[in-house]
Amino acid sequence: MTAYDSLLDAVGGTPLVRLHRITAGLAATVHVKLEYLNPGGSVKDRAARWMVLEAIRTGALAPGGTIVEGTSGNTGIGLAQAAAQLGHPIVVVVPDKIAVEKISTLRAYGARVVVTGSGFPREHPESVRSIAHRIVAETPGAWLADQFDNPDNPRAHRESTGPEIWSDTGGRVTHLVAGAGTGGTITGTGEHLKEVSDGRVRVIGADPLGSTYSGGDGSPFFVEATGHYRHPETLDDTWPRSFHPDVVDRFERVSDREAVHTLLRLARLEGILVGGSAGLILAAALRTARDLGPDDVVVALLPDSGRAYLSKYLDEGWLRRFGFVDEPIPDLPGLDADGPVVLDALRAAGVVVPDAAAPDTTVTADAGTPAGEAARHLADAVDGGRLDPDVPVPVLLDRPRRDLPPAVSEVLGATDLAALHAVDPSARVGDVAGPPLPVVGTGERVTDALGRWPADAGHAVVLRDGRAVAVVARGLLTHAGGAAPGA
Repeated sequence: MTAYDSLLDAVGGTPLVRLHRITAGLAATVHVKLEYLNPGGSVKDRAARWMVLEAIRTGALAPGGTIVEGTSGNTGIGLAQAAAQLGHPIVVVVPDKIAVEKISTLRAYGARVVVTGSGFPREHPESVRSIAHRIVAETPGAWLADQFDNPDNPRAHRESTGPEIWSDTGGRVTHLVAGAGTGGTITGTGEHLKEVSDGRVRVIGADPLGSTYSGGDGSPFFVEATGHYRHPETLDDTWPRSFHPDVVDRFERVSDREAVHTLLRLARLEGILVGGSAGLILAAALRTARDLGPDDVVVALLPDSGRAYLSKYLDEGWLRRFGFVDEPIPDLPGLDADGPVVLDALRAAGVVVPDAAAPDTTVTADAGTPAGEAARHLADAVDGGRLDPDVPVPVLLDRPRRDLPPAVSEVLGATDLAALHAVDPSARVGDVAGPPLPVVGTGERVTDALGRWPADAGHAVVLRDGRAVAVVARGLLTHAGGAAPGA
């Protein structure tokens, strides 16, 4: 084994592992590069190391200077371990949607963590980006790592990740599959592999359905640290300079559900525990491999470990409450619920529960819409048979698009036609909405869902893949699930 002079010298050199069981029936060879075996637990250790050392070399980060970064977690962890190693204080700004394990890890390294809301446009003073820039401006000697625009982010992968893959496959790699968050990983790795292979290596970007990188509308998605979300109020939605789109030959667009199911299968079939973005990337890699032959070698770059997501993607209770697990999944024994789940009960009652990726699956109202306009919209839904006038309608935080189902975090409250007709037509919907409806997941056991359902709430929002797909009455679920009406 190698003896290192510093922890930062141990970054990189992660192994390639060939998959066998999850690739049954595929002619191509599929390897995964296990970036969670970096010291800080993710691929972001590489960019953090390169950015910090280059900042020190150029004088941008002076001795004792404070490192500052806005991040979804992993880059902050890589920077925090570098800061501890080199004796720098560090402040990390994170959105409130990230896994609690990441926040705990940052604090364990001694970082000061600033948590802000995840629903702000980039120009908002409370956005992750704005707070990070403000802290730098107010802190003498502070240096902003700026992973989204720092050229040392992709450079780290041109100089380490790409050469490792080329060497470890003996130059046989034909396809690289990676995600794009800041874009540094896929850019730097892809550029190197294309250069050394004279353009033979194809680069496939794995992207969430809503991400604008692959043509999505920018709406939210559950998988952390990949893709590009665009808040509807963002004025200047420029892409990161770390991302060079011309490196990507094509994108594979993957739903949150497919990503989550793939990471669960990888854990149970190959013993490899990874996070949500890794599940998304592997799903894209398996799709890519289906059309390839025995001479092809696919490398999927898996960013981080599932240990950072034990409270989310790898927690069965979380998966069921958000509706990511609601039907039997091939190769996943042990995820069968003991008793009927909400999805079974609704189908038994004749309720059509669409896939969460389908557009226009439930009727909603935006908080900022005038009550009169919302009433006309809901009346049209009633006339079209899509809405029962007595069923409450989820009210969303201001969001101009209504053609996609909402993420549960956007639900502000509930209202109905009667309430809207009873107020000044110019009043905002959000001002007259009642409290939020309770939420149940399609994968929950009926008895568990009813046990959490407040007795005074007549209706609840049903979630599938974390998005609202229906509003149902308590009585319907009670009778459909075979429970006594008073349960």
